[in-house]
Amino acid sequence: MTLASVVTGCAVITFLILGGLAYAFWSNPARGLVQTTHRIEMLPLVLADRYTAFALMTLAILAFGDLRLMAAFFGICAFMGFADGLIYARAGHPHMKHTFSGILSVVALGVTLAALAVE
Repeated sequence: MTLASVVTGCAVITFLILGGLAYAFWSNPARGLVQTTHRIEMLPLVLADRYTAFALMTLAILAFGDLRLMAAFFGICAFMGFADGLIYARAGHPHMKHTFSGILSVVALGVTLAALAVE
């Protein structure tokens, strides 16, 4: 067993944990809150650290300069923007900031995929 395989194992475990929590929130938001011990009144601060983490992840991806990572990141950002936009739109709330974020991410993904194609 190499260190690389241990790292891969850590990534698989991380995926399973995050995927399980995502399922908990999608299927039963109250259960997701209980499982994660999040408090509704603390969610603005939780979002602040999440946005900080995504900003730092963006810097890390920029530092690596790997177009494949950038494509994956833009695809993930598109999902997040469109998913948030849909949640708000279905609830009858303003959603265009979120939806537009998804659109911009798709444009960035398209440019990145084009760059990968000509590499």
